[in-house]
Amino acid sequence: MADRLQWQREGRDWPHREASRFVDAGGLRWHVQVMPARQAATKSPPPVLLLVHGTGASTHSWRSALPLLSRSFTVVAPDLPGHGFSGTPPPQGYALPAMAAALRELLEKLQVTPAIAVGHSAGAAILAWMCLEKMIAPQHLVSLNGALLPLSGLPGEVFSPLARLLSGSRVIPRLFAWRAADPAVRERLLRGTGSTIDGEGSALYGTLMSNAQHAAAALAMMAQWDLRPLQRELPGFSKLPCALTLVVGDNDRTVSPGESRRVQAMLPGARLISVGRLGHLAHEERPAEVCDLIERLAA
Repeated sequence: MADRLQWQREGRDWPHREASRFVDAGGLRWHVQVMPARQAATKSPPPVLLLVHGTGASTHSWRSALPLLSRSFTVVAPDLPGHGFSGTPPPQGYALPAMAAALRELLEKLQVTPAIAVGHSAGAAILAWMCLEKMIAPQHLVSLNGALLPLSGLPGEVFSPLARLLSGSRVIPRLFAWRAADPAVRERLLRGTGSTIDGEGSALYGTLMSNAQHAAAALAMMAQWDLRPLQRELPGFSKLPCALTLVVGDNDRTVSPGESRRVQAMLPGARLISVGRLGHLAHEERPAEVCDLIERLAA
């Protein structure tokens, strides 16, 4: 397998490099970005906001959100295990409970207690599991186009077994990375999310997609992902002292907007907010709008 992404190579011009640090926790070396709140020193300590990206992404997906959210919060954004510049976990370390436990270890090492937790796609599932398992106790969980339920119908019957089959191959990640190095291929993949993002974002996804180890990590995560336990436990969220807001882009082609409506039907106390005809990467399409929404929800 090709080398992992190298901080002194691919990371030379990484967004908010000055906020990056490398932390050893839970048997992994994590890449995490921490951006302190821009508040006067006389004020009380600002609340911590935790940002968790989805499968195949990294801290880069919050590049525009970090400085906006640091107006009110100390913002913590890690690369998930195997993603971006974080280390590779053990073979079974990509499952939802393992990811959640590893992230808890990181937060303990950083000595931070999130008051607000924001997860995109699979990141929302990780945070929901952490809340239900009492690993974190935020005041508010914000799900951005969250993938909180198992795939239904034929995709659910085919996708996970296929991902498990492909994840055992050393050739498939290399092939995907080779194809993703073609800008035209990358653009088609990104347009398939229903989102249109800027050139910088496209180039950064290209850096990730064209790295075989990052591709292998994303595939392994999909192969081990089982949301049935989360689906069973989700009704218990209504008993937690944590508000849940489901933010949905109506043009999301990766996670159907109907999935969030199914979650709301399970949890009548959850709030569902549409951000218009944005796609799966809504927070990268209109970061100011999404960050303003998060600030209002936190208030």
